[in-house]
Amino acid sequence: MMRGRKRELRSAAVSRSVMLITLIAAVISISGCMYPKSEMKQNQVAPKEAVRNVQAAIDQYQSETGMLPMKNSSEDTPVYEKFLVDFSQLTNKGYISSIPTAAFENGGNYYFLIINEETKPQIKLMNLVTYQQANDIQSWVNDYKNSHDGQLPASGQAYPGYSYIDYKAMNKKSPDLRSDYSFQTLAAMMDETGRVYIDYGPDIMQVIQKHSDVKPSADADLRTVLVDSDQYVPVKAPAYHWVNNEPQAVKS
Repeated sequence: MMRGRKRELRSAAVSRSVMLITLIAAVISISGCMYPKSEMKQNQVAPKEAVRNVQAAIDQYQSETGMLPMKNSSEDTPVYEKFLVDFSQLTNKGYISSIPTAAFENGGNYYFLIINEETKPQIKLMNLVTYQQANDIQSWVNDYKNSHDGQLPASGQAYPGYSYIDYKAMNKKSPDLRSDYSFQTLAAMMDETGRVYIDYGPDIMQVIQKHSDVKPSADADLRTVLVDSDQYVPVKAPAYHWVNNEPQAVKS
């Protein structure tokens, strides 16, 4: 009888311990759910809202200082990579309380750029994932060119002076280049020197077709069609002109 009673007491003690551990786990779980939403990744400020906030900040900054908070760049920097927002000027002078989480400077995937700096400054985003993919392709093309006596891994003409890229020749897998405008897959291409670009022709055509009442002028740089349609800039895109009723990449 005594042995049986001891077993029952031990069993009850184990049960209470299990219940206590379960209760503690539940409390921890609830506490985690009560963690401030502002600190949760899925509730951080979205890029579109961040663009609006930074736009308001640079407008006020320019109004009060007569200048724009942007980093220096060289003359040969491509237009849609040129003027990065200098967040230190905005935060140090109290125009924004913190750097947006979407910004590279705070661990995000975008550079915040200022375009139309001499007329009507606007904030746009450059996708750094796509930018790095293009740089990777450029590195592959350079390696192939250097090891094949200057020959390029070409795979058919994309536009006059531009060819698509033969990834199999480089023993590489074709990267998934996603458009910020249409979310469709885009192709990489290269010019006759091996410089790599991303082909935004299909995206440009899609935007123009949505505004069929407007016919692009022959000498217009059609990259502006994309920039004006959304918050992003085209990454590593060549200039495009309207040729034979479609966008055509041209040498800038």
